[in-house]
Amino acid sequence: MLRGDKVGLRARHEDDIPILRAELYDDVVNSSRAEGGPWRPITPGSKDPRLVVDDKEQGSVQFSVVELDGGTLVGTAVLWGIDNHNRSAHIGLGLLPSSRGKGYGTDVVAVLCHYGFVVRGLQRLQIETLSDNFAMLRSAERNGFVREGVLRSSAWVMGEFLDEVLLGLLAQDWKPESKGWSAA
Repeated sequence: MLRGDKVGLRARHEDDIPILRAELYDDVVNSSRAEGGPWRPITPGSKDPRLVVDDKEQGSVQFSVVELDGGTLVGTAVLWGIDNHNRSAHIGLGLLPSSRGKGYGTDVVAVLCHYGFVVRGLQRLQIETLSDNFAMLRSAERNGFVREGVLRSSAWVMGEFLDEVLLGLLAQDWKPESKGWSAA
């Protein structure tokens, strides 16, 4: 497990999937805002590709996010679009509704930066988020991400086009807090 100040990123457990599905992906509005495509229902018992981890997939690393105090599941995190040649990747996260507003997002971004820059040796991390996702924008900027541009009307969400903000962080600009990182 990778540990931050408040949360840990660990492998996805089978019993995480029903919770993540019910609280993140069955919510039509939340899922529509988080995904790059339209919401669609997933048949109970089927393998949801957003949640089932394929350990052979080299371009994406999915984590379950848990509280360090008690191990309660609080969300999901991902390093995706990993480009080993250009040493870059994208990061994303989703917190369960009951876990929002507690500073977990900022900690998840910090741990993903540590994983991307230190563990994977990447040069650049990137985030794309809706322009009104103020929590993600704050979490990214608190970790040193810089707004690099706005993709105007690039996301079709629930009947309207919304702007997306593109944020980037380079390894040499990353300033990790003096955290007791561990992979225990």
